[in-house]
Formats: sequence, C-alpha cells, structure tokens
Amino acid sequence: MVHEKQVIEEVSGWLRVFDDGSVDRTWTGPPEVKFMAEPVPPHDDFIDGVAVKDIVADDNSGSRLRIYLPDRSDSSVNKLPVILHFHGGGFCISQADWFMYYTVYTRLARAAKAIIVSVFLPLAPEHRLPAACDAGFAALLWLRDLSRQQGHEPWLNEYADFNRVFLIGDSSGGNIVHQVAVKAGEENLSPMRLAGAIPIHPGFVRSYRSKSELEQEQTPFLTLDMVDKFLGLALPVGSNKDHPITCPMGEVAPAVEELKLPPYLYCVAEKDLIKDTEMEFYEAMKKEEKDVELFINNGVGHSFYLNKIAVKMDPVTGSETEKLYEAVAEFISKH
Repeated sequence: MVHEKQVIEEVSGWLRVFDDGSVDRTWTGPPEVKFMAEPVPPHDDFIDGVAVKDIVADDNSGSRLRIYLPDRSDSSVNKLPVILHFHGGGFCISQADWFMYYTVYTRLARAAKAIIVSVFLPLAPEHRLPAACDAGFAALLWLRDLSRQQGHEPWLNEYADFNRVFLIGDSSGGNIVHQVAVKAGEENLSPMRLAGAIPIHPGFVRSYRSKSELEQEQTPFLTLDMVDKFLGLALPVGSNKDHPITCPMGEVAPAVEELKLPPYLYCVAEKDLIKDTEMEFYEAMKKEEKDVELFINNGVGHSFYLNKIAVKMDPVTGSETEKLYEAVAEFISKH
C-alpha cells in the first residue's frame, strides 16, 4: 500500500510541508499575482539601463548570486559602489530572481548607480537558521576575495569600488543584514570596506505579541500566521522568537554596545505589523550611540514596495516607494 503524503504545516498560498520532510512552494494563492513570484531570466544586454547575470560563486557549495550592472555609458565615475542584497520571505520562501525583486533592484541599481549582488539564500525548513545568515556572510567574504584579486568576476573586478560595499535586505533579509554586519565587525575585510548596512522592515520580533502586532492591519505581505509559521520552520529546533537572529535587541543576543557596526540606514513602515519591535532595535542602537539613521515610510505596511500592482495603482504606495529609493540612494552617496 502506497503511503499518501500528509500536509503537516501550511502557510496559505505560499508553502506546504509534508510528513516525509518534503516541501511544496507552488503558489496556490490568487492567480493574478502569481507573476510576482515568477523567475526573470538574466540578460547580458542592457534593458532599461541594467544588465543581469547569474553566477555560481562557489563550486563546492553551489552557492549562486545574481548581479545587476547599471549602464555606465553616461557616467564619468570609474568605479561603482556594491550593494549586497539578501531577499526576504521569512527564511522559507522566495528567490533572488523573482520578478518582484527584479523590478526593485534593477530600479535601485539605476537610482543608486551601484552594482547589486543578490544572494540565492538556502531556505528553511530544509536549511534552518543560521544557514541563510552563513550564506550571506560567505557572499561578503567572496566579495572580499575579489577585492584581494583572489578570484575573478569581470563585472565586479572591472567596475566595483570595493571601498564602498553596502548590505541591504528586505524583511527577513533585514535580519541577515544585521547578522552579517555583526560578523563583519569581527573580520579583517581589507582592502574591502563595509561602508553601510540597510535593513528594510527587518523581521525583528519577540516571543510575545507586540502592540502593533495586535493592532495593525495584516497585509498579503505579512500576517501573524506567516510570522509564526515561517519562524517556527526557520529557527533552530527548540528555539523561539527570542533567538538572537529574530530578536537582536533581546537578552540572549550579543550586547549592542559591544558590536562593531557600520553606519545603518534603518527603514521602517508606519503600518508594519511588527513596527514596535523594529523600533525597539532602533532605540537600542540609539541608546548605545551607534551610527543609525531612521527612515520611516508613512501610510504603508510591510514590504509595500515589493507589491508591483500597488506601486503602479496606488498613489500613496507609489510615492512612498519613490521616497524609499531616494533615501537609499542618498545614504549610499554619502558613504
């Protein structure tokens, strides 16, 4: 008799985990938004001013990266800053080549006049934390190796300014930004310099509900069910949300005052479900006099700028998205 697989955990629309350990990430939500989770193939030619390539950074691990190179034909700048990107998805879903990331990071490459390197992160529950953080840090060390001429990637070796490397991440990718920045502070990165870090709506939470979690409106990009289930699948077995990766301002996390961190542009959305705990981290950084600049988008929720439909159709979302790009581009230009 053939055993029929049973679903033991499900995050509506996004993910199903079966009793044999297998995972199905086929999109089962509204078909009209499926396009945002479709992969966009790389292209060597410049489309809307940006060329895109996918590479294998490490043959042993098979780690992959997507590189966005802005057209430099009208630029007098010899070298371009590098932005290392970690995608969101609660550590459990999404890929660096999804359409919703492609639209954002081609646009940011143009706005910031920067090369963007986006990491294909290992996903939970097959690869529980800290696997995604380790992959993010490995990508930073790969950039360091290039800066030391210990490897070759033409777009980066020819055009990158390794003295201006930045970290950026959406949602759970914002958690990875902080973890990678912490590890970078303990490492000799020379001649490369980590010039800044940009967590956007990081998934900083606690084991108990915050006021904003109880009162803010849930959105398709973040519900309480997604927070609970994704983190339950992603955190090390036996851990809860007070783990240092999800609660870096908590008691079990390294003391903020002891961390050697680059300047932060810390991005929060006014209507984010987890705004209160995100702000707890910001206050902890300010208290210890870390170099942190707060940028708040008003009238919008978690990861609003990834919603291509809302960006196009809703004036508030479109306007706030433009402000976010401008803030990130300005931060990079200053550092």
